[in-house]
Amino acid sequence: MELTIKSRNGKISERQREHIEEKLAKLGRYLNGITSIAVEIQHEQQRNAGEIYRVQTTLVAEHGVILRAEERAPDLYAAIDEVQEVLQRQISRYKEKYWRRSRELRRATNGFTPAEEVAIAEEEAAAAPAEPEPEAKVIRTKTFRLRPMFVDDAIEQMELLGHNFFIFQNAETMQVSVLYRRRDGNYGVIVPEIG
Repeated sequence: MELTIKSRNGKISERQREHIEEKLAKLGRYLNGITSIAVEIQHEQQRNAGEIYRVQTTLVAEHGVILRAEERAPDLYAAIDEVQEVLQRQISRYKEKYWRRSRELRRATNGFTPAEEVAIAEEEAAAAPAEPEPEAKVIRTKTFRLRPMFVDDAIEQMELLGHNFFIFQNAETMQVSVLYRRRDGNYGVIVPEIG
């Protein structure tokens, strides 16, 4: 697993680096095939909250799995601990969905015997949470025409619509891009890479 740690402002001590490596290495217990984890740390001064550490983490694993977590705390160690907990929950949720789908696929293709079906059902009931979460559904599909525009125009259009993101064709590169509003009030642009 490749671990990249960047600090936007300030330096990270060796003790802090070791804590980050130790905490994030534990994620390998929950998900096999983690190829890389990128950690970005920013020390901010906020009016209401005082000094805050913002930790953004992007985890990349085999089969195209990408998990992202961002947490803020007055202490770097606390922010790292919170990011690790969020990623651990995301991994558990991903694995449960993946496990359920693969189990259903195996049932459909292998044709289990009735005794195996009962054992599987009992196993699933034991593994299921006490209160099942309602499944998220696609309730609306929207179609719109992409037209080339510059990033500034896309920001203006997004603000006019009152959305947190906006999909547009960048007039400079002619690529489809996603503009989004970040928690800190700035904007980000996602440019997909096909491959």
